[in-house]
Amino acid sequence: MIKIMKYGQVPNSEIFARVSEKTDVEDTVSAILADVKENGDAALISYCQKFDDVNTEEGFSLEVTEKEFEEAFEAVGPRLVEVLKRAASNITAFHKEQTRSSFILNTDNRPGVIIGQKVVPLDKVGLYVPGGTAAYPSSVLMNAIPAKIAGVKELVMVTPSKAGKVNPAILAAAKIAGVNRIFKVGGAQAIAALAFGTETIPKVDKITGPGNAYVAEAKKQVFGKVAIDMIAGPSEILVVADGTCNPEFVAADMLSQAEHDKMASAVLVTDSQDLAMTVKFELERQIPLLPRAEIARASIDDYGKIIVADSISAAIEIANEIAPEHLELCVDNPFDYLDQIRHAGSVFLGKNCPEALGDYFSGPNHTLPTGGTARFSSPLSVDDFVKKYQYSYYTEEALKAVADDVAFFAEAEGLSAHARSLTVRCTGRKKPEYPLSVH
Repeated sequence: MIKIMKYGQVPNSEIFARVSEKTDVEDTVSAILADVKENGDAALISYCQKFDDVNTEEGFSLEVTEKEFEEAFEAVGPRLVEVLKRAASNITAFHKEQTRSSFILNTDNRPGVIIGQKVVPLDKVGLYVPGGTAAYPSSVLMNAIPAKIAGVKELVMVTPSKAGKVNPAILAAAKIAGVNRIFKVGGAQAIAALAFGTETIPKVDKITGPGNAYVAEAKKQVFGKVAIDMIAGPSEILVVADGTCNPEFVAADMLSQAEHDKMASAVLVTDSQDLAMTVKFELERQIPLLPRAEIARASIDDYGKIIVADSISAAIEIANEIAPEHLELCVDNPFDYLDQIRHAGSVFLGKNCPEALGDYFSGPNHTLPTGGTARFSSPLSVDDFVKKYQYSYYTEEALKAVADDVAFFAEAEGLSAHARSLTVRCTGRKKPEYPLSVH
């Protein structure tokens, strides 16, 4: 049963804390990565047989075929296809506003100097989509659409199958979002394939998308060989609510995250003791009604909290210290408080904006920093799928105008060759005569 406490009874740094259990995940993942790196497709097929109940003697193909896409659209039906398309439209509209432009500077006070920056998309990106206890076509849209807007040339998706079949909703979402190729492999072995490449699966430049502990550990171990988006932890929601909120709604919002994972965290911070008590009652009433009641029960009992603060402003300050993945501000006139919020992955304003809107439909990304990392990191965006390079151009006259200053700077750092690369161009000496032997 969830606990009610006054602010200060538990350090804010411990509100989303989890008990760390020592496991053999790191060693297991390391062995899988080495196996796939050495044995390629053969290792992947072996893991598909072991973990995904795949019969490779029946013409199993690692890559999803066009026929499988067609079957997926028939299986999900027109209603889900239409909802996926509308969600994709909202997500596209939001992320198009994130695009950055290259720039060039050629100012009057620096004649003969041109400097600039080019923004270019990554060539190949790998998207991991889970397919275990739950399948999330929403994650396909949230990861693939920003990549396509950024201009990524090839978007490769990996996802586990069940007996050789991929969840049809995932395939439909991938087709709508513009994924180029999909492979039926999951787990750490899929991350290895994307990082190193195999005979069938291309090596990519960056890997994005959520996964279980083995996937997260694999992403951590291949980082540096490829880029990754983030190491995401269990889901989190923090609801700031005043005493006028409907406790049934608040409890439902908390359970929307608690049902994800036994280690998910759902926290309410309120200025009302009465709301705290009624939300506690509502949680106990609603949990048994959920299909995933066992998961939600464990999450609420082990990681759920209700904190009573002195005011809504104090509650928001608590939220800033915690830096939650999802922050609901369930108050009247929420925009009055928006500037007070500094640290959160995604913010949901008002009493009619449950976090689930952001998971699926409103448009902002649902791939968010967890574990307090929202203090220094941001949601997945178009920025994650581009890189930048910069350039400079000087005329001879512009170089001579600054050469002494730059050479002096270089000498101050003890780098004489740096300095000479400036001065050698400004001495007025003739080009040296070279021996015939160097021509």
